[in-house]
Amino acid sequence: MGNPSEKQMDVNALKGIVFSDFNPSNFCGCLNRSEGISAVLGSEGEIGSQLLAVQKRSEIYDFAVVWTRPEGAIPAFAQALEFEQPNTEAVFAEIHHYTALLKGLQDRVKHIFVPTWTLTGAQQRGWGMLDLRPNLGLRNLLLRMNLALTEALGDASNFYVLDAQSWMGQRSEGDAKLWYLAKVPFSPAVFVEAAHDIEAALNGIGGKARKLVLLDLDNTLWGGEVGEVGWEHLRLGGHDATGEAFADFQRALKALTRRGIVLGLLSKNDEQVALEAIEKHPEMILSQNDFAGWRINWKDKAENAVELVEDLNLGLSSAVFIDDQPAERSRVQEALPEVFVPEWPSDPLLYAQALQSLRCFDVPSVSNEDRQRAGLYVSERKRRKERQIAVSFDDWLKRLNTRVIVIPLNSSDLPRAAQLLNRINQMNLRTRRLSEDDLANWLQDPSRFGWLFRVSDAFGDAGVCGFAGLQVCGQVGVLTDFALSCRVMGRQIETAMLHAITRSANTEGVSEVQAEYVATARNQPCHTFFIDSHFKQQENVFVWKNGIYDKPPVVEMVFEDG
Repeated sequence: MGNPSEKQMDVNALKGIVFSDFNPSNFCGCLNRSEGISAVLGSEGEIGSQLLAVQKRSEIYDFAVVWTRPEGAIPAFAQALEFEQPNTEAVFAEIHHYTALLKGLQDRVKHIFVPTWTLTGAQQRGWGMLDLRPNLGLRNLLLRMNLALTEALGDASNFYVLDAQSWMGQRSEGDAKLWYLAKVPFSPAVFVEAAHDIEAALNGIGGKARKLVLLDLDNTLWGGEVGEVGWEHLRLGGHDATGEAFADFQRALKALTRRGIVLGLLSKNDEQVALEAIEKHPEMILSQNDFAGWRINWKDKAENAVELVEDLNLGLSSAVFIDDQPAERSRVQEALPEVFVPEWPSDPLLYAQALQSLRCFDVPSVSNEDRQRAGLYVSERKRRKERQIAVSFDDWLKRLNTRVIVIPLNSSDLPRAAQLLNRINQMNLRTRRLSEDDLANWLQDPSRFGWLFRVSDAFGDAGVCGFAGLQVCGQVGVLTDFALSCRVMGRQIETAMLHAITRSANTEGVSEVQAEYVATARNQPCHTFFIDSHFKQQENVFVWKNGIYDKPPVVEMVFEDG
């Protein structure tokens, strides 16, 4: 495999470093097989000295993994391994010291992953039936240690404690030999699982998490073909193993919507027949109000996917396609490579498990807006229906009665602001990714200003959907961030944001606002908006010198700063 540090590094890859009290070369190799990741090993030696050494370097790393054995990081735990009475006071004092060392990485590392401590080899049995007994069992003590670790790092937004126990199902009988031969406590399969989880976490932090699940109906959400057997005879729920499995799959999908994932339907069916089944079948877990939209017709599913994703103002790279038919999956995968098409089991009894094993939905935080997202998209579907009957686009905008509340950024709003910066891809001027701590540090400079934008209309409250940041340099204001959720794009809210930004800039004596567009594979809509905005374009910089930008007449604006 070779030393990971000698690997040909992609200049755009995320730069990572691995610290451990065991030989992590195999794990580092697994990380480097992940696309867009270049990881190197930390220095050798005791874990504390490794962590202190990196703090003295000039390098800045995108991420670090600090993976230790409990007895390696917390020497007092070794007493418990010898079945001596553990000195719990010493154990928790050492955890306090250890987490202080970990927090020292924050100046050199943007995101830090800390796998929980687990028992290895013969340690796994511990005291047997007594192993969860308080003040005695190894596992009881380790549970308390991991809880203390999690709580100590819980106030640092760029720390992520990962459940290493979930990887341990991949252990093999050869683990004990690996320790003696190479000081490796886990089998290669454990490291593979760990690397997959960290890759998923980095994708989530980088705004690459999937947001939309596109689903087939027949033999995917229920058993049978509704057009052939009628909704009364579908296999769904009841005292039937297959029917129960379909109901559980729907429950798993419903649970995803509470994490902010949106559902859509792509089905070759008669729309009226299919929707009747959704509303009338007594065992349906999902209703029409759980779906942001659908394309139920006899057209090509790849074509339907493009249309539905565009209607939802999402990108194809945000979508997952699930269908029981291999031919349909192959068609979508070939025609739309940006869409994630997971291999799907042929047995419906495995559907829920297959869905819950997907790592593509991992995100670094979940807000109230995320939990309400499914409902927000249902409201958006009703807006689109209203638009179809409106005389014109302007008439539709007037009917919406859109209201934008402009909120000056403060410390309590940092989680949502960071989330918007890290997740929004399309209407994002510079696609600058910042953690909560990064954003808090940025805001400490009195020449920097930030605003959140909360949107509501006649169909409901869309929540906080936008963020903007401005750096004032004399009479020039530089727009450091301009980001708006795709679900409210194209409704004059972008224009309202420019009005608010230039209004605030004017009060600071700014006569010129500059917006530098940094192109990515996904933010072309932002470029198009600024081209049409009447800002003067100078290559990739857009300049406004005409005072306060006009407020859109179809938007009511409220400024919380008075």
